[in-house]
Amino acid sequence: MKAVKLVFGLICLAILASNIWAMSRWSEARGVYDDICYLRQAHLFQRFGAGGLDTNALRDDDRYFEGKMKEIAFSEWKDPAQWPCHNPMQGGKLVLQYPPGTGFLLALFPEGHQVVPLYIAASLIVCGLALSGIVLARTPWSVVGAGVFGALAVYLMVNPAKASYSVAPTMAVCAVAGFLTAVWLSRDKRSVLMIALIGLLLGASVNFRLPNALLAAGYFLFLGIPFLWTRSLATFVQGLAFGAGVLVGMVPTLAAQAINAGSALATTYGSADVVGPTFDLAVFGQYLRDMQFVLILLAVGATAWLLGARERHKRLAALVVAGNLAFNLGFFMTHPIFTPYYVVPITMLSLWTLSFAGLLQPAATREAASVGCEPASLEALPR
Repeated sequence: MKAVKLVFGLICLAILASNIWAMSRWSEARGVYDDICYLRQAHLFQRFGAGGLDTNALRDDDRYFEGKMKEIAFSEWKDPAQWPCHNPMQGGKLVLQYPPGTGFLLALFPEGHQVVPLYIAASLIVCGLALSGIVLARTPWSVVGAGVFGALAVYLMVNPAKASYSVAPTMAVCAVAGFLTAVWLSRDKRSVLMIALIGLLLGASVNFRLPNALLAAGYFLFLGIPFLWTRSLATFVQGLAFGAGVLVGMVPTLAAQAINAGSALATTYGSADVVGPTFDLAVFGQYLRDMQFVLILLAVGATAWLLGARERHKRLAALVVAGNLAFNLGFFMTHPIFTPYYVVPITMLSLWTLSFAGLLQPAATREAASVGCEPASLEALPR
């Protein structure tokens, strides 16, 4: 089995090396409006520090964004009212529509060489967790499963993650949050600090993409519904800790919205981007023909499989994921716009959670194995 683990580990590393080689040749001027707007946010952070949260078009007094517009031959580069990714707010100012997280991460790297290091750093995190899963696998089938999923996760850091700079850090956060969720559920006593950390990570992911706020839905359902039934103080504290973590993680976005839109709860997106739910067969059909549909099938299939597992922590992980998948897929399948990455975050968070839930053993099981006995029933173990 060690040889199989080594083979899959080398496959993941080979894909990582191939990705890094491909990334090293990427251009930051590929003509995509979103790219240039994220780079403008990064430029503002590098110029003004925390003051870069203010994305008013008037702050382009050094003509940075104008220069980027000219590079891609944008005809209205002189007129801020025509700039892409900018929307008018009260008082007539024009601001970036995106939350500040992606720009902040890009600002950590030197101008002109920001995108490639961001993607490499995110890929290293994903690959590290993929290798960890392979190491944790204890049976031949689990080694194969962890190896195939790890290779897929590393590959996805190029396609479809390249479609938007916000996807790369989101993928890394989903991998870490999925691992921590599995660890949290495998403990006999679930740590309040750990669920707060999971909430913090998911809240921080909102700073990359606002729809990432939906990634926390399944956790709120998992913690909220049992509290309504039992009125348990422990469940209430865990739910409160998770909610507080999510809120703290979102602080940069809330601050940016307060500065740019006049209220922490006001969006900087235009009316064309804020639309009510509707069901469009054409949009649904696009998902069926896209790689995202494969990820959806994998996530749904793995959830159904673990719902029938003997181990309690696996069933609990499947319950968290089931609620999260239902909520998120329900939203995006009724969203009248399709992109190649919309449901990738929720499917990857789900698959990372389920993968590690299947690989980790609860503490009581490990103790029983260490003394050479197998408990007759995991349901009989103390909670």
